Amino acid sequence: MPRSEPAPNTPNTPSGPTAAAARRLPSLPRLSPAARIGLLAVLVAVAAACYLLLFIRGSFQFAFDRRLTTLGTMVVVAFAHAVATVIFQTITHNRILTPSIMGFDSLYVLMQTSMVFVFGGSALARTDGLPKLIVQTVMMVLFAAILYRWLFAGRFANLHLLLLVGVVLGLAFDSVSSFLQRLLSPTDYDMLSVRLFGRMSNSDGSYLPLAFAVCAVVGAVVWHRRYRLDTILLGRDTAVSLGVNHKRELTLMLVLVAVLIAFATALAGPMTFFGFVVATLAYQLTGSHEHRFVLPMAFLLGLFTLVTGQFVLQHIFYAAGFLTVIIEFAGGIVFLVLLLRKGTL
Repeated sequence: MPRSEPAPNTPNTPSGPTAAAARRLPSLPRLSPAARIGLLAVLVAVAAACYLLLFIRGSFQFAFDRRLTTLGTMVVVAFAHAVATVIFQTITHNRILTPSIMGFDSLYVLMQTSMVFVFGGSALARTDGLPKLIVQTVMMVLFAAILYRWLFAGRFANLHLLLLVGVVLGLAFDSVSSFLQRLLSPTDYDMLSVRLFGRMSNSDGSYLPLAFAVCAVVGAVVWHRRYRLDTILLGRDTAVSLGVNHKRELTLMLVLVAVLIAFATALAGPMTFFGFVVATLAYQLTGSHEHRFVLPMAFLLGLFTLVTGQFVLQHIFYAAGFLTVIIEFAGGIVFLVLLLRKGTL
């Protein structure tokens, strides 16, 4: 019995209003991750030019130098938080965790509070300078190195135990800081509270050369290991089977995360959710898990957020000091939304 032939002029496509509308709409070109990064880089350049050159009143040289210092601080903060958060989420295999869970912000607050409690509020201004920045950074990195060595040297050491200990130590540091702050005089507490919020416009330009050097060295190491990070993202067993020394790479990446977060916190103050927001958006906008795309996208997103937010708040709402407060508030909401959607850490 011969087979029946399909009716002529019958398209082999879905029918109905949806298909008809799809045929009428022109197909939009899909940008590659590299093209998206290039487009974002152009937007960042435009935003930086607007921030540096527009709405200058009075001395152009004075305003330009001050804004250039603030822009340099934004570059360091955006790079440190974005890169550290992406790396931390890779080695923990969790898109919700941030490096702040290890207690770096709490340790910074405890160090500042202890200084004011022992020497008074005026000690904050007397000790400002590059040596103080280096000492604070070294103390936070030493804290992380001792913690990592202690936990990874044990028989039952693992990453989950490291995260749990970091959370507990962070809560302990917060409790001690709150207790000491209650014993301060109102004047000392006011001077301390200024240092406990992220700040961009009050940074010292003498810190920036060292900050850029640290970011350049860490960035070069991370970029050289970008493909190893892709392998670690596949899981420990897969990474080991592909020839990656998982424990060594994990320890190195945790130390680099500690360096970036410690330096950014000592330079501009604590920012808990900023890195989480830009890392989450970077994964969404790149449409890829490859670190050669995610890392630059996260950095550019962070820089674009800081520069645009500073420009809008400073020249439209005249509230430039609230930038980090708004970012942390919005980041906290995004964190809670994602946590409730996943239902677990």
